[in-house]
This record gives sequence, C-alpha cells and structure tokens, in this order.
Amino acid sequence: MSALRVTLLCLPAVLGAALLSAQSSERPSLSVTSPNGQIALLLFDSLPSKDGGQAPTGPPAASGLHYAVEFHGKPLIAASRLGLELAGNTALGPGMRKTGAQTGSVDEGYTIPVGKTSAVRNHYNGVRADFADAAGHKLAIEARAFDDGVAFRYIVPQQPGLEQVRIAHDATEFAYVKDAVTYPQVLDGFHSSYEDEYQLRMVSGLHRDWLVALPFLAHEAGIGWVAITEADIEHYAGMYLRKDAGRFSVRAELAPRADEPGVAVDAPAPVTGPWRVLMIGDEPGRLIESNIILNLNSPSKIRDTSWIQAGKSAWDWWSGEAAPSVTFKPGMNTATMKHYIDFASASGFKYMLIDAGWALAHRKGPEDYAALADITQVTPAIDMPELLRYAKEKNVRIWLWSHWSSVDKYMDQAFPLFEKWGIAGVKIDFMNRDDQWMVDWYRHVLEVAAEHHLMIDFHGAFKPDGVRRTYPNLMTREGVMGKEYLKWSARVTPAYNATLPFTRMLAGPMDYTPGAFGNSNLKNFEARNVMPMSLGTRAQELALYVVYESPLEMVSDYPEHYQGQKEFDFIKRVPATWDAIHVIGGQPMEWISLARRSGKDWYIGSLTNWEQRDIDVPLDFLGEGEYIAETYADAPDAAEVATHTTLTKQTVDRNTVLHVHMVSGGGNAMWIHPAGER
Repeated sequence: MSALRVTLLCLPAVLGAALLSAQSSERPSLSVTSPNGQIALLLFDSLPSKDGGQAPTGPPAASGLHYAVEFHGKPLIAASRLGLELAGNTALGPGMRKTGAQTGSVDEGYTIPVGKTSAVRNHYNGVRADFADAAGHKLAIEARAFDDGVAFRYIVPQQPGLEQVRIAHDATEFAYVKDAVTYPQVLDGFHSSYEDEYQLRMVSGLHRDWLVALPFLAHEAGIGWVAITEADIEHYAGMYLRKDAGRFSVRAELAPRADEPGVAVDAPAPVTGPWRVLMIGDEPGRLIESNIILNLNSPSKIRDTSWIQAGKSAWDWWSGEAAPSVTFKPGMNTATMKHYIDFASASGFKYMLIDAGWALAHRKGPEDYAALADITQVTPAIDMPELLRYAKEKNVRIWLWSHWSSVDKYMDQAFPLFEKWGIAGVKIDFMNRDDQWMVDWYRHVLEVAAEHHLMIDFHGAFKPDGVRRTYPNLMTREGVMGKEYLKWSARVTPAYNATLPFTRMLAGPMDYTPGAFGNSNLKNFEARNVMPMSLGTRAQELALYVVYESPLEMVSDYPEHYQGQKEFDFIKRVPATWDAIHVIGGQPMEWISLARRSGKDWYIGSLTNWEQRDIDVPLDFLGEGEYIAETYADAPDAAEVATHTTLTKQTVDRNTVLHVHMVSGGGNAMWIHPAGER
C-alpha cells in the first residue's frame, strides 16, 4: 500500500462554524463533511422537542445522541437516534454530552488482487467524538465522510462497571426526511440465506413486524439515493432493519446470540462495533461504483497475494448430472469430474468446482447436504489423487464444496491436507446465520485458509461487509437467490436480475452462478432439475457476466450445451476481475447498463425486465483512438425464441453513441477492444 496523504489533527471540543450546517435549526455538537463538500454528517448531543424542523422521527427526545445527514446542502436523513441498549446496565446514548473530539483526514491508495477496480482510493474526512452522561458512562462515536457516503460506528471504551459489554439492542435510527421509495428484501427470521425477491414499497408502507435485510436501498425524490448497510463486522452481530415508530423511519436490529437470545453482543471492553454505512449518490449507479465498503475495512493481512487469482469455473451441480455425450453414467464419480475438467481446460477456465458428494459421509440420499462429512476422506466413487493429477495435467485447479459443519469439525486437519493436494479453494455452505459466534467463525475460516493458500467462497451466507480487503482470499459469496432457484421455481426473473446490482451487489461480490444456455421466455419455461432452463434471453445471460461482480465466476451449464454456440466465445473471453467500472444508467427493477474495463478492453452488459427497452450507450469513457465493438444482441425474434442472438462488429470511438434494443426479458453484451490489437 502506498499512502498519498494522511493527516490527523486534534481540534477543540466544538468545531468551527465552517463545519456547521445551515439546514439545521439546532446547532450540532460537531460535523464532518466529505472531501468534495457535498455530503455532511452532523452529530448532536441534545435536541429540542422537535427534530430541528424535519420530518417526524418518533417520540421526541430532549437529550441524547442524534445524527443527521445532508447531501448537496439538503437534508437527506433527519435527526435520528444514536445509542446502544445494554443488558443489565445503563443504556449508552441518552443524556450524554460531548467531552472531546478529534478530527482528521485520509487520502491513500491501495491495490487489491481481485475486485471491481484493481486500484482503490480511500479518501475521507473523519472525526472521533467522546461522550459521557451525568453518571460517567462513556461512549465514543467515530464518523467518516467520503464523496460517496458516510459511515459511523460505536466504541464502548473501558470504564468502571462495564468490563464486559453485553449489548441487547442497537438503538440506531434512520429517519428519512420524506416518504422515500424503498426496495426491501424481507426475511423470515435471523437464520437466513438472504435468498428472496425484493419489493417496491414506500418507507411509510413497511410493516412493523418485517425483518429487512441489508443493503437497503431508498430514493428520496429531489434529494438523492441512499443505501444502508454495514462494514467491518468483527466480534459483533449482523444488523437488520425494522420499521420504527416514526412515519418515515427504520431502526437497527441485531441478530441475537444462539446461546442467549436476549443478548446480541457479549464481549470484553473496549468494544468497537461495525460501521453503519450510508452509501449516497445522485443516481443509483453511483452506489454500484463505490468502494466505500472495502475502504472501511482494515488493510490486507496477507502479504503475498500472488496465489489469489480470479477466474471462471466449470461446475458439476447445476445441470443435474447432465452429460448427454458420454458413455459412462454421470454422477459424483471420477469419470464425470474428468469430463468437466476437460471442459474447463478446453475453454481456458482456471477452475473446476466439485460440489457436494465427494467427501465420505453417511448420507440418507443425494440431497442430504447437511450430513456430516469427513472432508479428510474421499468417497470411493472419487479417485482424488487421479483427479488432481489429471487436473494439473490439464492446467485446471480444483475447488471443493463442503457443509460448514464439516469444515468446523475438520478444518485443522483438512485445510493443510487440501494445501498438500493443491486444492485452489473451498466453497462453504449452509451457515445461514450472522450472530456474533458465526461472524467470528467466518473470520477464523479466512485466517486458517490463508495460512494454507486456500481461497474461500461462502454460500448460505450473510451479506458481504468488505472483509475481503483484510482477507482477500475471500473471493465471493452467495447471500443471494441465484440461478439455482430456476431448478424448482420461476422466481429468478429478468426484473429480479435488474434489481440485484442496485441492492445485494452494493455490499460486494455475489456468486449468482450465471451461464445458463437453456434460455426461455415465461410462456415456455419449465422448472426442472436436469438440464434446467433460465428466464430471459441468451443476450441477457451474457450480460450478467459483466453486470454482476464475482471474482470466482461459475459457468453453470453442462459442457454439451455450449458446443457450437457462438455466444460461448463471449463467456470464454470475459474477465472475472476488473480495473475500472462505469455505470451508464439504470433503474432498480427495470434495467441497467454497466461497463467494466480490463486492461485496454471494455465490456458492457445491459439487461431489461419483462419490458422491451431502447437505450443509448455513450462511449465517452473510452480512451483516444478507434476501437472495435463486438456486440451480442437480442435477435428480432428473441422474445419468442430466447436463445437467438445476433453478432455484429463495428468501429467506434469515444464520440460514438450506440443504440441498444432489448426485447422483453432481453439483454446486450459487448466486447470493445482497441482497433488493430486483435
């Protein structure tokens, strides 16, 4: 990492008038503004009986900690509660006054081995404020303002009578200044894989009993877009949202501990909580471009990251053991795995993922994924030494699937063994929790995996929090209703696909597992386990490889389905990690057009919901000179025959504006490269 500029200044207890907000009728205790001056976070240690003239935020509080956020000089988040409710102790926040403050700014650059951009700028202004109540109870709040959002976190310092911090509830409130349009994902409880659709609701229409997942996107018309999520969760519980008493307010909710449901966090002081993040932008696409979640995590603990490599992977599970061209019986056996290794090698893919069933376990049936498996032992149907030898000969590396309980029991023996075998990484599944214990377990897995040069893909997982900056061997994770759901339902629709970039993907990479070539409209769709179909056109399927971020990217269909298909050339070529990103435009639930750069080449993915759509794609992000644009577009009849595409080539430059037509459920995928270099 190379630091460009780091400054830390100690300021008086009350900051200068230049930092104060002209929009608030109550003078804040202090505030912090973004480097470009467009975003401000204000901290209050007392308020009048009303919220400084802003929208209602629930029962009035004469004192206690509050914050507010402004964007372009306009209120974005009205005065909202801050604080922590402790089990068996005094709440931290009510009645507190500021006792001191320290401010500073950071402007640094660092690189990451895989991600949406290879180089990241971390530029913010920050403040740490200390507070205490009349009885001497202490709480600190650290806040940072970036050009693309703000973040704050609680720090419970060491203090008499609070050697062990037991947090029952997070009292943080998020009060919108008007009735915002929101896109909630409603979960059925804290034990969740985050696999569900997103809704369209006004914030006033959220039900009080709903448990809402993060990230939580909202649009305040005439003000801006804001997404709530969190970053750097360590020795803490994951956060959710519920509707609050205020008409336009939501509040934090922490996942309870499994061993003590009335407590969410139990830790010795001092306790530093995760960052509560508000990603902010004029357009929703600006949030997709943001690296704020990474920036709020600690630098990499892995010195040599050369072994961490993005890539695409063949995968034996999604097709339902389909392999129509072979003479052997497809299944979890050596011959089938070799078939997929051959496919990966011939396609230039780095990896082959062997899914459930390879390890020795006493399963009740092929779908008994929860059966405890000894992952140091291999089922007799798999000749692991031969597979490893064969894969190495074919220049392909192997990933292995495991249920998390098996990893938990055998990790100390299995991970060194996997390193000896030359395994590239482990896909770990079915955690479905983010209570304090499980959050710690994730980090422990990443640390042990790094010691043995293993990459990790968390499935059945909670949302990303940016820990992949600290442990870049975390390649991707699920926490999304992906392509697999089309094996038994019609829930993964083009409208859902157009929503994910603006919601779940804001938190980080997602293993959605694209690559289906059994493309279909809704009329002809059939959910089936073997040779499954997908909803939307083939051009949309190609676009997903550009729009969705995942440094470990599945190519999910069976090898024979790609044979002789011109569109497979795009999948073979498209990278899995990137140098730059530019969102051209879009609207959640409707459409998106997004460009990514790798080296000198640009790739553009566009997709629409069930509405046919025409968009203009300006290429003003290109460098100087001429380029060749190779475009896979919906064929004229693609709304009826979803597998049909057209391939065209044309010369373009940065002054070109391309017209893109997408049919119902359609898409468009482009590869743009400098003329004369191919």
